[in-house]
Amino acid sequence: MPLWLAGEPLVLASKSAIRHALLRDAGVPLEVYPADIDERTIEQRSPAHDAGELAALLAREKARTIAARLPGRLVLGADQTLALGERRFSKPGDRAGARAQLEALRGRTHELHTAIALVREGAILFEHREVARLTMRAFSDSFLEAYLDAMGAAVTASVGGYQLERIGIQLFERIEGDHFVILGLPLVALLQYMRQAGWLAA
Repeated sequence: MPLWLAGEPLVLASKSAIRHALLRDAGVPLEVYPADIDERTIEQRSPAHDAGELAALLAREKARTIAARLPGRLVLGADQTLALGERRFSKPGDRAGARAQLEALRGRTHELHTAIALVREGAILFEHREVARLTMRAFSDSFLEAYLDAMGAAVTASVGGYQLERIGIQLFERIEGDHFVILGLPLVALLQYMRQAGWLAA
């Protein structure tokens, strides 16, 4: 018996290479259709009161956008936001922006809010969100410059200017939370729902 029982592959409404890899490696067949939505406009007009609510809203919007184009398909949207107290962070636009974010996060604890939404025919079948707390060490200015040099253009690919699965791990002194949540996908909860729904072998 195959592991995947849902017929057509899952549709991932995200261009995130790490989310793609996590699902593929977990045995979930998928097709990638990145949702081209204006996240900053949605954020500005959003009624979301905190970073977790915003992540959930963006995950829904991504899934609904692609589901509208692919009738009958099962679509997964995902999003992640970073909050330092009341301050929310977006992906840095350049090296200077990444440096500023890392300087703000240095020596402090921030939260990563990760949310997913499964949508079919406009209906939300499953939503889930989790939070992880990460504490950056008080690294030196010289280390910061060396880190930025080593990361190159990739430093703008993720909010906070780091990727934990790469050399970004060197920025931290304490991590509290699920590893998959930190990478941008609450995989354990998602797979559990898929088993309950009969899409994965139990």
